[in-house]
Amino acid sequence: MDFRFNFFPDEDESKEPSAQRETQPCSPTGEHIEKRLAETKACIKAAKEHHIPADASKVLENKVLETASGLYYVNMSVVELTCQDGTHEEDIVSKSVSSHSDLIPGVYEGGLKIWECTYDLMDFLSEAEIQFANKTVLDLGCGAGLLGIVALRGNAEEVHFQDYNSTVIEEITMPNVVANCINAGNKADSEDDRKNIKPPSKRRKKSECLPDKLTKCRFFSGGWSEVSQLLLSSSKPWSKYDLILTSETIYNPDYYSALHDTLAQLLAKNGRVYLASKVHYFGVGGGTYLFEKFLEERKVFRSSIVKEVEEGLKRFILEIAFKDST
Repeated sequence: MDFRFNFFPDEDESKEPSAQRETQPCSPTGEHIEKRLAETKACIKAAKEHHIPADASKVLENKVLETASGLYYVNMSVVELTCQDGTHEEDIVSKSVSSHSDLIPGVYEGGLKIWECTYDLMDFLSEAEIQFANKTVLDLGCGAGLLGIVALRGNAEEVHFQDYNSTVIEEITMPNVVANCINAGNKADSEDDRKNIKPPSKRRKKSECLPDKLTKCRFFSGGWSEVSQLLLSSSKPWSKYDLILTSETIYNPDYYSALHDTLAQLLAKNGRVYLASKVHYFGVGGGTYLFEKFLEERKVFRSSIVKEVEEGLKRFILEIAFKDST
């Protein structure tokens, strides 16, 4: 299926952006933003925790597995086909198809696709030799969950996955995590060798269905603020995150306040956020420089660009930390 990363189906993205659009992106402040944000808040999804069944292989039923960058992941097209019948409560596939968009504010936030900045951040984590051992990690706006899976493979102490849509968590994120944990002893194919792989046998013993890495995972759906409150009010032991990994989550300036406050509430004092983003998102108005300016105005975090990707539309990796952190 051919989707677009904007809210304007008739916009021609092949045209060169005008100087006015490039130098005057949408501001994350102002009365029009307040109105749009109020409209969006009215339909923000409540937070929910999702649990892996005792027989973990059940989440891989009717899934087709592929590999990329050494990781297993479910074929998105197959998931989309199985979710088109409207039996899922959110019905996000048919809604995204009918609107010709990958983004429907308050309804669907793009989790059915793997966006290119995710691969940029995966490359950076490897190149910079970011250490995950004994750290708590949050894959924020996780979609396929590849960033969190990288952390799991790096022996993170605990990894949490959050996406706006419960359909994404149940049909994509959780199956991807299970596939990589169950197949942890196998060597996945290279990125250029994408082929279908049969899911693990359903006859595995229960003791083999929940390997240690799966016990380190928790899965959440819902808006950022709602998930934050769920965690902060939970009676279940929980530690703030040493690392928060997030990709393509600053496309919409309307969400900057919620994202900023979520990072401020959930990041450990000396923790780090690694955020991957395009320089600008045409049609929705967000982008790297605009978010940096937003952070600077809030005076809670410091940020720096730690990697630039020049091919195509320029992309960046930001490192974000509290101003008073070491």
